[in-house]
Amino acid sequence: MSTDTTSETLREVDLAVTGMTCASCVARVERKLQKLPGVVATVNLPLESAHVVLTEPHDDAALVAAVEAAGYGATVTGATVPGSAQDEAGTPDGDRDLPEAVRPRGHRGYAGDIDLHGQDLLRRLVVAAVLTVPVTAISMVMPWHFPGWYWVVGILSLPVAAWAGWPFHKAAVKAARHGASTMDTLVSIGVVAAMAWSFVEVVRGPGRGAHGGHGTMPPIYFEVAAVVVTFLLAGRYAEHRSRHRAGDALRSLLELGAKDAERVALSAAGEPLRRADGAWDATGIPIEDLHVGDVFVVRPGSTVATDGTVVHGDSAVDTSLVTGEPVPVDVTVGDAVVGGTVNTSGHLLVRATRVGAETTLARIGRLVSQAQTGKAPIARLGDRISAVFVPIVIVLAVLTLLGWIVVTGDVDHAFTAAVAVLIIACPCALGLATPTAILVGTGRGAQLGVLIKGPEILERTRTIDTVVLDKTGTVTQGRMALERVTPAAGVDPDEALRYAAAVEALSEHPIAQAIATATVPGGDDGAAALEVSGFLATSGGGVEGVVRVAHSGLSPLGGGNARRVVVGRASWLATQGVTVPDDVAAAVARAEDAGATTVVVAWNGVAQAVLELRDPPKPTSAQAVAELQALGLRPVLLTGDGEGAARAAAAAVGIAPEDVVARVLPEEKAAAVARLQAAGRTVAMVGDGVNDAAALATADLGLAMGTGTDVAIEAGDITLVRGDLRAAASAVRLSRTTLRIIKQNLFWAFAYNVAAIPLAAAGVLNPMIAGGAMAASSVLVVANSLRLRRAG
Repeated sequence: MSTDTTSETLREVDLAVTGMTCASCVARVERKLQKLPGVVATVNLPLESAHVVLTEPHDDAALVAAVEAAGYGATVTGATVPGSAQDEAGTPDGDRDLPEAVRPRGHRGYAGDIDLHGQDLLRRLVVAAVLTVPVTAISMVMPWHFPGWYWVVGILSLPVAAWAGWPFHKAAVKAARHGASTMDTLVSIGVVAAMAWSFVEVVRGPGRGAHGGHGTMPPIYFEVAAVVVTFLLAGRYAEHRSRHRAGDALRSLLELGAKDAERVALSAAGEPLRRADGAWDATGIPIEDLHVGDVFVVRPGSTVATDGTVVHGDSAVDTSLVTGEPVPVDVTVGDAVVGGTVNTSGHLLVRATRVGAETTLARIGRLVSQAQTGKAPIARLGDRISAVFVPIVIVLAVLTLLGWIVVTGDVDHAFTAAVAVLIIACPCALGLATPTAILVGTGRGAQLGVLIKGPEILERTRTIDTVVLDKTGTVTQGRMALERVTPAAGVDPDEALRYAAAVEALSEHPIAQAIATATVPGGDDGAAALEVSGFLATSGGGVEGVVRVAHSGLSPLGGGNARRVVVGRASWLATQGVTVPDDVAAAVARAEDAGATTVVVAWNGVAQAVLELRDPPKPTSAQAVAELQALGLRPVLLTGDGEGAARAAAAAVGIAPEDVVARVLPEEKAAAVARLQAAGRTVAMVGDGVNDAAALATADLGLAMGTGTDVAIEAGDITLVRGDLRAAASAVRLSRTTLRIIKQNLFWAFAYNVAAIPLAAAGVLNPMIAGGAMAASSVLVVANSLRLRRAG
């Protein structure tokens, strides 16, 4: 068996596995697959799937044969090669990468087997319930014991035990054929033993009791077998429905994807073409035929077909179902849009930049399905216990039977106790405790815009005590904005801003654009009313130009309506012969000491005002930091900016000055995280840029902002889709809640078996009560996991 996950991965294959019913089944399928050299397999019971990583070459048939050798059915649902976005089997990209249980209905390749399985369970449950009611009533109500009642009860219960209970018997026979045992083995042995013993007693007749028209029978267990099968079918059906509902969050996310698109014809130069009537020359096509570089129409109220960039039009796009952000986002030419989001108003043309498996939606689906298919260490503990539990229980049942016979000589009572042990011990709840919670938790995370890459990350999240926050683009907006205008004595600050904005509007520098787009109180159109001529830009210094009021005619330079306006660094202005008054120089010094970027605007050869710019915090960052602190985490700000800018940003969001690490070069960020770890801290890193990738990988837990670079997202363990720092707190809360639910599930599953088996062996529990309690425990575990649908 190979478990070397450090070897180079050749392929990853997803399988749909049929016939699994418990954790013992999971363990056996994993063992069979991993007997193949170079194979690491992870099997998930709720999703009825297996994810196989191959470090040595094997064809799909070998993997299917291994599963079949374990006694189960298998179908290949997806195969990918690392570094390749192309699906090997040609199924639409982004679809085959998903497990059958969460693949959206209507998508090509969706298997209806799960729904058919549910229908079959329901059919068997209905028949079992209809027959079990009279069986139980006649058996339990003494006045209804008419002559030959036991034959009627036996005949009515036979279809329940045989046909309705066939899934349990079939699974037990399959396991026995391969020299193994499962939870279904316990159920099958218990039901068959109860039915066989009862028919033997019926054939022998009621001669050992007071026999007459209403003669009595020794103990028979037809009603026990019927009730146990009915209870277990009800529990199995409830589990099926619940775990299918547990994937609803991911399914609803995936169903956002458009099924078709309107592709616009392009000119030789790549420009969209119009028809003679002025409408765009668009043709409807299936989404699979859309390629990178194609331009498509997005009408008001329709879904964006795939990831792309707006090339024409303005609108507001509802991104809530992908990012969790409730407020529609305004987009215009040049803005990126995500496939699956909804265009609320305007008419857009979008050029596709990602299609198929590379789209944001498909990547979300892959991340979530991989997390749901994997296992946390706590899950593997449950599987290992379940794998050895069944043989132990069978031995205990035999010892119970022999012990009661030796001690009391009462074979009837001994048999009752042994059957109760078999039935009460069936730990289906144990097999569902962890995977169901992970399934619901990661699905809920997808709804909240938190993508957890693997269940082992849940364990890591629990131990985090320090959160390192990158500043630019994570805590702050990642772009400069004008914060304050400080004028010289007697200068109107609004006038200074209007003249500076008029000149800076001709520059493409980010700081220039921040000034050009700044709002002037009471004069939003002031810059537009000014004309600039003779524009000149000096790299690293500033810009200058002659500014005059529009349509005012020519005026002598420096007088009337025309001014030579110079905008730039104070030191550069001095080299241009501009006089910088003391109050302006002092304002520059104060602002730069506080970490602001300063630009000075001058005309008539004199500096008139100081423009202070900062990268402002995101509106939600302060709340996010407060939430992290409330969770007992220590936030640390890490940035390459100077001390002043770093401390100002930290103060704005509530981070203590001693928790600010400034002037850190990109290559030093990982070392800064390592230093915290060396000091005994368990560190989570939140970042968004290429320069954060190493730190994200170094940290005990990496949280990448989904609005950041692909490199950062790949390096992180958790992706925060909507780029809102509050999602980091949501991720921690969701992980902690999921772990708490898992522990509750495992506790109750173990406690139930530990407490119930001795009671059954002591003859205190009737097998019928044991069957009902066992089914109820499984439903309780699943219901407890479903509480996570409201977590976060």
